[in-house]
Amino acid sequence: MKSLITLLVVVWLLIGVVAAAQRDYFSREKTNCATFSTTAVTIIAGPLNYVGVNPKINCKKVDVPQPSR
Repeated sequence: MKSLITLLVVVWLLIGVVAAAQRDYFSREKTNCATFSTTAVTIIAGPLNYVGVNPKINCKKVDVPQPSR
């Protein structure tokens, strides 16, 4: 049973890699938080990409409090 689940997970992720490759997520030279996150979520979504899921992540710059002077 474990090997079947492992096989399903591997196939699921491979389908996600194919979907990310079809969207040219691996051909970009510069990677930032948003492109990396979008690629990772696309891979994790796997076959859901082919039924209309198109995950996109926006990373906003977080203002970190500065120490007092």
